[in-house]
Amino acid sequence: MRVREGKSPNSGVGIFWLGGFMSDMKGTKAAALDGWAERQGRACVRFDYSGHGESDGAFTDGTIGRWLEESIAVYSTFARGPQVVVGSSMGGWLALLLARELRKRQEKQENKAPAAPMAGMVLIAPAVDFTEALMWASFSDAIKREIEEKGVWLRPSQYSEGPYPITRGLIEDGRKHLLLGGLIETGCPVHILQGVQDPDVRWRHAVELVARFARDDVVLTLIKDGDHRLSRPEDIERLIAAVKEF
Repeated sequence: MRVREGKSPNSGVGIFWLGGFMSDMKGTKAAALDGWAERQGRACVRFDYSGHGESDGAFTDGTIGRWLEESIAVYSTFARGPQVVVGSSMGGWLALLLARELRKRQEKQENKAPAAPMAGMVLIAPAVDFTEALMWASFSDAIKREIEEKGVWLRPSQYSEGPYPITRGLIEDGRKHLLLGGLIETGCPVHILQGVQDPDVRWRHAVELVARFARDDVVLTLIKDGDHRLSRPEDIERLIAAVKEF
């Protein structure tokens, strides 16, 4: 975990980073945001989910629910003052779930100190409902049988030397956290950055997500030549510009 304190108690809005599936807090985008926060004297929190990066635990034990609980724990403990929550890929899904769960818990526990408010949310190629809408729905019958019978399927990936293990637990737990079947409300403005050339999260998926927001002010920026990672220098500039809006 990396927790950067702001230069003063009134140093402005902080940044809370939520990474993607099989990524870590030392990635290009997370490091760039942390560097910008340092130069601006702003707080920045980034961490690795269990089974990722520097954190303990087996990746194959991870689920959306488990990583959500970890995100809630880190946010509730280390986020101080208003935050811009930045979620990349799976982190975009977790960011929306985080906003929903914090609001639910605050309503049930009125006497406890509320979590830090969200001043805004920046979602990078948000892979909302990816276990079901982007994975399971596209898997062949043979892959589905392997997951159901063996409990895991090793999915080839262009982002790492080895394959990504897709477990039955990940798929089944993901169904408990689906968002695209109803309306979404974060309570803060949202800016989505989406590459049109993204082979993993298609730009139409982002358009469908935008249609699900009930009241929030949402801006969708489509990057014509952008891929899934959006880690090029020009992409980093767009990301920082989006964060600066809040």
